[in-house]
Amino acid sequence: MPISGNENLAQKPDYPEPSYSLDFVFDSGAYFVESNLGRKDMFPGDDPTIAGYRTSAAVAKYSRVLASEMYWSHRPYGYAWGGSGGAFKTISCIENKVGVWDGVVPFVPGSPMSMINVFSVQAHAMRVLKDKIPAIIDAVEPGGSGDMYADLNEEEREALTEVTRMGFPPRAWFNYRRIAFGYTGVLTTLLDQMIKWDPTYFEDFWKEPGYLGANPPQSLLDARIKHDTTISKLIMPDDIRKMGGSLSISAGQAGNITVPAGFVLESVPEGDLQGVSIFLKSGEAEGCVVYAVAAFDNTVMLAYGEENYRSLAAVKAGDKVHIDNSNYLAAQTYHRHQVPSPEYYVWDQFRGTDGKPLYPQRPEILGPRYAYMGAGSVQTGKFEGKMIVVAMLMDEAAYPWQADWYRSKVKAALGEKFEDNYRLWFIDRAMHTPPVVTQFDTRPIITTRIINYGGVLQQALRDVSAWVEKGVAPPASTTYKVVDGQVEVPPTAVERKGVQPVVTVTVNGGERADVKVGKKIKFSAVIETPPDAGSVVGVEWDFEGAGDYPVTEQLKDTKSNHVKVKATYTFSESGTYFPAIRVTSQRQGDPQTRHARIQNIGRVRVVVSGKEKQKQEPEGKELIFELKEIPDNFQKIVNKFFDTIGQHTTVVQGREISTNEIGPRTERSTKFQVIPSPGETFYTISFEDIKSGIGVFAEIEIEVKGSYKLMAKTIKKMTSKMIIENAIETLNKILKENE
Repeated sequence: MPISGNENLAQKPDYPEPSYSLDFVFDSGAYFVESNLGRKDMFPGDDPTIAGYRTSAAVAKYSRVLASEMYWSHRPYGYAWGGSGGAFKTISCIENKVGVWDGVVPFVPGSPMSMINVFSVQAHAMRVLKDKIPAIIDAVEPGGSGDMYADLNEEEREALTEVTRMGFPPRAWFNYRRIAFGYTGVLTTLLDQMIKWDPTYFEDFWKEPGYLGANPPQSLLDARIKHDTTISKLIMPDDIRKMGGSLSISAGQAGNITVPAGFVLESVPEGDLQGVSIFLKSGEAEGCVVYAVAAFDNTVMLAYGEENYRSLAAVKAGDKVHIDNSNYLAAQTYHRHQVPSPEYYVWDQFRGTDGKPLYPQRPEILGPRYAYMGAGSVQTGKFEGKMIVVAMLMDEAAYPWQADWYRSKVKAALGEKFEDNYRLWFIDRAMHTPPVVTQFDTRPIITTRIINYGGVLQQALRDVSAWVEKGVAPPASTTYKVVDGQVEVPPTAVERKGVQPVVTVTVNGGERADVKVGKKIKFSAVIETPPDAGSVVGVEWDFEGAGDYPVTEQLKDTKSNHVKVKATYTFSESGTYFPAIRVTSQRQGDPQTRHARIQNIGRVRVVVSGKEKQKQEPEGKELIFELKEIPDNFQKIVNKFFDTIGQHTTVVQGREISTNEIGPRTERSTKFQVIPSPGETFYTISFEDIKSGIGVFAEIEIEVKGSYKLMAKTIKKMTSKMIIENAIETLNKILKENE
C-alpha cells in the first residue's frame, strides 16, 4: 500500500475496477495478501523498515504457512505490487528480502529525490502562473496553438520552464485544481519533517542572498499572509464525506484518532490561503501546527504531519490561531537548494556552465532521507527475481523521468542479466491515480482525458507470473527518450513497443475542425497494438465529453492488432468540444472479460459556431420538455407526474435524497423541495402554453450554505442537472405508459 494503517483496501477500494480486486485475484488462480504494514496510522514511526518491507515480508511468509494448511504442503509463488509510496515499498521489499517474492510490479515510481522537490516546484509554478493556467491548458490541448509560453511575462515563463524541465507533464495541467488540493496536502504533510531537519532554511530564505525571499519579486510579496483569528467551528472528516467533498491525504487516512478535517474561522485575511500554516495559540492543542490545503470564505480544509496530528484531537472551537504562509512560500523553491549528483539530470538547469550550483545549497540533501522514511531503504537497483515497472506519461506526482532513473540503476546492478529480469512500460493518457468521477465534475469529464490503468497492472502481474513460472518473457520495454525532463515515445505501436494500444484520431481529416451548428462531422481513427501485446477488443466514442462513451463500435474481428474505424456526429449547440475515442486491447483477444483490459484515448477539438434553436421560455425559467400533441387525459398525466416527482428518492454519495412537494399545487404547476441539500433547494415545475403546444418549465432556486460554498458553483450545476434529468425521465415514462 502507498501508506500504512489500512488493511481493507481490497474490500473498500479507492478507485473503480482496481488492479487489486478480489475478482481478478481469483480469476488468476491466486490468493491475496494485505496488511496494515505494521502501523495503525499513515505515518512510518520510529523504525521505517517495519512499514517499508519487514511487515510485508512477515505477512507474506505466514500466508504460505496458512496456504499449506488449507491446500497442501508446498511453496506458492509470491508477487508484490504497489504504486506511488507503494512503489517505493515494493522495490524496498524485493531489494531487501531474498526468497520472499519471486517478482514485483512497482507502478508510478518516484526516485530518492522525489520528496519534497516534485511538489515544491509545482507549487511554485501554480502560485506564479495562477490565471494563466487555463491558457496553458488550451495551448497543449488537441488543436491548440502548441505554444504554452505565449503571453507569459518573464517570471511566469521562467516558472513554467522550471517545472517542465523538472519533469511535470504539460498535458496534466488540465487537472490543476485537483493537483493543487491533493499535492498541497502532500507537501504540507512533509513540512513538519523538513522544518525539523533543516530549521534554519526558513529564516535564510527571507534574509540570505541567493534565496528568492531575500530579493523577492512583487508576486511573492503580494502572496505573503499573516493574520490572527479564532476557530468558530470544527469540520470533521465525515462532514466532508457526507457532502461528497475531498479530504487531504492526512485528514482522510490519519489513523485511529479522529481529528478535524477543517476549521471555520471567525475571520480570514485577503489572499490565497492555500498552504498556510495555522499555529494553535491557545487551548489544549496549543503549539500544534496544521496546514490549509484549500479555503473558501471563512472555511479552511486541513492537512498535517506526524509531529502534530495526535495532539489535534484536543482542538476546540474558541481556540486562537495565527495564520502565516511564510514557510509554505519558502518551501516552493527548496528544490533549487537541493542540487544532487548528476545522475538526477533534471537538476542540470540549476547548474552553471562550470557545473556548480547556481543557488546556495543546504547542508543536507533531504530527498533520500524522505525515501528511507517512506520505504525503509533507498533504491539501489539490486534485486533477485523479475520486475515489471509501469510508469505513466502524464504523471503529475511521480514525474516519468524517474522511472528512467531507476532503470539505469537496475541496468548497472544486473549487467548482462538486465533484459532477462526487467521491463519498463510507459503508459500514455494516464496520471498518478486512476480517474474518479464525482457528481460535481464538469465537461469534458476526466474519463475522456485519461484512462484507468488497472488493466495494465493486471496484465503485468500475469506476465511477471508467467515469466517466473513458465519462462515466458513479457513484451519488450517501451522505447523512449528523455528530452529536457520530458519522456517522449514514438508515434506508432510497432516503434513504441510496450503493451498499450496506440490510437490516432482525426476530425474532418485533422486535429481540429471549425464547423457550424447542425453540420455533420466525420471522424476516423486507426488503432494498433504493439508486438505480442494482444488485439483490439473495444472501441468507444464520446463526442460531447460526458464521460459515458455512448457509442460503441461493433468490431467484426477482435483478434486483429490493426483496426480502422469511422464515425459521424452533428452538434446541436455552439461551443468548444473535445470528442474522445477510447480503445481497449486484451492479450487473448477476449472482448467479454473484465480483466487485463488495456486502454488508450485519442482526442480532437471541434469548435461549433452559429445559432442553435432558440428556446421559447418565460424569463427566469428553463424549457425542459415540449408536448406538441396534447393527450386527451392531459390533466391526469400532469397530476400523476406531480405525484411521482413528489415521491422521488435517489442516492448520491451514499446519502438518500428525497423530493417533497410543498405546493401550492394548481392545475399546471407546483413547487418541490430537495431534502437534504447543501443549503436550501427548491424548484417549481409548470406546464405552460407555447407556440408549438405545451412547454414544461423548471424554475430552480438553490442557496448553498456553510462549508458547502467550497463547491457552490459545481453543486448548483450538478443539482440542477439532476432535477431536470429526473423530471424529463419521469415525464417520458408516464407518457409511454399512457400510450
